[in-house]
Amino acid sequence: MLVAVGALVGLWVFRRELQRSGLPESALDSAVAGVIGGLAGAKLLWTLEHLGEEPFTDLIFSRGGMSWFGGFAGGILTGLWVMQRKKLPKIPVLAAATPALAVGHAIGRIGCLLVGDDYGRPTNLPWGIAFPQGLPPTSVPVHPTQIYEAVALVPIAWLLVHWRKQGRPDTFILGAYLTLAGATRFLIEFLRVNVRVLGPFSLAHLASLVAVAAGAVFLYRSPHVAARTPSTSRLANP
Repeated sequence: MLVAVGALVGLWVFRRELQRSGLPESALDSAVAGVIGGLAGAKLLWTLEHLGEEPFTDLIFSRGGMSWFGGFAGGILTGLWVMQRKKLPKIPVLAAATPALAVGHAIGRIGCLLVGDDYGRPTNLPWGIAFPQGLPPTSVPVHPTQIYEAVALVPIAWLLVHWRKQGRPDTFILGAYLTLAGATRFLIEFLRVNVRVLGPFSLAHLASLVAVAAGAVFLYRSPHVAARTPSTSRLANP
């Protein structure tokens, strides 16, 4: 249910950002396709990560289990395919989608909390939560990393909208989103219980580093254009 709510709220935010940028509303089709591709990618990557723990069919049809990076990759690739077919400008549309991605991701993490999925390591902190019917079950209080990530994503979404209102370049917006979201997940991943594949790093750690590196490239290539502020706008247009 929370995934559906996240998708609907994300589409609403995306539509507002399209209007702000003067982009065609037909770009919403790429977002709808991205939601479908994202859900498929999220479930498939999570299933592959846990293959061997349970039969494939049990994993793929389980009530939880979503990989954000699988969803991100599946959603972006599906969305890009639709953009290519509709001849939409890719970077502007992706930049307009970043606040929606952050908001939808935050709401989806609340769904992970309710189903008892994607939690962290055991903790004695007062806000630790046990998930006796979680995936997997635990009767020991653990870090609610779902909440940590959701809380971190809210100011990221606000910043993205704020920067877009200032008129920041699309490459800056896209780079900032990838860098901030990737760095957030990289840090939170140290509290997660995922299998380590390279020293202290899990697969999500490595994917986070790729996201941060891609974001840094976009930021480096972003035009050095000063943001528009109300004061400068009034001076320019007396």
